[in-house]
Amino acid sequence: MSNNEEKEKEKEKEKWQGWLALSTAIMAVLAALTTLYMGKFSSRAIMAQGQESDQWAYYQAKSIKQHTFELSKNALMLQFHSQKDLPPAVAEEFQKTLKKYGDDIKRYEGEKKEIKDKAESTAKGKLIAQEMGGNFGYALIFLQIALMLSSIASLTKRHYLWYIGLACNIGWLFFFMDAWMHFY
Repeated sequence: MSNNEEKEKEKEKEKWQGWLALSTAIMAVLAALTTLYMGKFSSRAIMAQGQESDQWAYYQAKSIKQHTFELSKNALMLQFHSQKDLPPAVAEEFQKTLKKYGDDIKRYEGEKKEIKDKAESTAKGKLIAQEMGGNFGYALIFLQIALMLSSIASLTKRHYLWYIGLACNIGWLFFFMDAWMHFY
């Protein structure tokens, strides 16, 4: 082998190592970015789970209060109807209290609907965040495989391992984009 051929081969080797180093650095940056998004959406899912649980507990508390008013109203109605010859002022007080209980029951029904809607909306947001976090996790796995293959290619000087690592970035791209666009 001539001196020029050796220099040419050395240049090719340096060029390949430069591309290998650059692509590995880019993949490391993408892995850091993907990790950030995975953590962000996983945290959102956990926070939303707590908020959803709080809303359902609040809904349950309103249901219990509503049921208490319903029982009280029914008991008061039975008592009112079982009384004979009540003075008009007492009968009017019975009627006012029954109306107030009825209004409270309606109010609790409306409040429960609002709380239920908020809990269901939070649950939908939680599911989206879980799905996005999971897809970022899958994307990260592909980048980790690509980084590992590039590292091994650097140590062993086997170009095909680097090419396989670069091909793994297709998996990263698919899951990263799927997290945002929900392909399926």
